Amino acid sequence: MNTIRKPMFRVRRSRVHGLGVFATRRIRKGTRIVEYLGERISHREADRRYATKAANDNHTFLYIVDRGVVIDAGVDGNDARFINHGCDPNCESVTENRRIYIEAIGTIQPGDELKYDYSIGRDRDDPPNIDEIFACRCGVASCRGTMLWPAKRPKPRLRKGRKVRTPARKTARK
Repeated sequence: MNTIRKPMFRVRRSRVHGLGVFATRRIRKGTRIVEYLGERISHREADRRYATKAANDNHTFLYIVDRGVVIDAGVDGNDARFINHGCDPNCESVTENRRIYIEAIGTIQPGDELKYDYSIGRDRDDPPNIDEIFACRCGVASCRGTMLWPAKRPKPRLRKGRKVRTPARKTARK
């Protein structure tokens, strides 16, 4: 017997920002929810495409895969591009074989908005109001107020025999 499962999520208006992705059923911790899709381009091409973008525009569908590849979900992207940033996320991005997946880091209940930490990098030439441009509106008590990395990240402590997981990073183009 072939059973059709209800989709895990749907896109609709979000209180956080524009459109968001919301669970339509319970999603268990560790579930791979969706792959972040779009045109795979070079960093140079991403810079070229977004060279005329206004400096105060924080809207982006670019995702850095590695030193050579950026995914532009504005071209041939899927619903993963609508997952909003959150300072207390229920998802995380995972890089596997140069592909980006969004996975649940806790059990997500129906109606909950899916969020992951964008971890947008800071650049030396960022304008002074960069934290305002990339302000976070997730609304949690522990909100750091920005989608950017903290100004000074604490160095991870390494315990003998443990690896530190470094997440892939969503990016912004000026």
